[in-house]
Amino acid sequence: MFLGTHQPRLDDKGRLFLPAKYREELAEGLVITKGQERCLYVFPVEEFQRITEALSTAPVTAKAVRDYSRVFFASASDEKPDKQGRITIPQGLRQYAGLERDCVVIGANTRLEIWDAKAWDTYLNEQEQAFADLSEEVLPGIL
Repeated sequence: MFLGTHQPRLDDKGRLFLPAKYREELAEGLVITKGQERCLYVFPVEEFQRITEALSTAPVTAKAVRDYSRVFFASASDEKPDKQGRITIPQGLRQYAGLERDCVVIGANTRLEIWDAKAWDTYLNEQEQAFADLSEEVLPGIL
């Protein structure tokens, strides 16, 4: 499970230090792909395989499934962290997420998300009230 908020920086070669607490879990490899709201999703290989299997059972006759799968898989890049725990984020994915220097890496349960720092601040500010309002709808009777 991935938790927390971290603020690494991209270097001039498009590399980003993974949060130290996740390096061991991601040492054997990971998959980076486009996420929602212009962030990047980072999945451990096993989780990406689980998603792949789930999407493979969806009907290819459904246009939404085809459209989502095309973007999701076409933008995916399998990476392996270097000895310092850095990953290289491909240029196309950096452009998609607007990543230049200051980034935010958040734990989002089964994945990490990489955000441009300003975009994350804007998103979080816009979602604070919705977060409070939705707790009963998303987690009825739990919180």
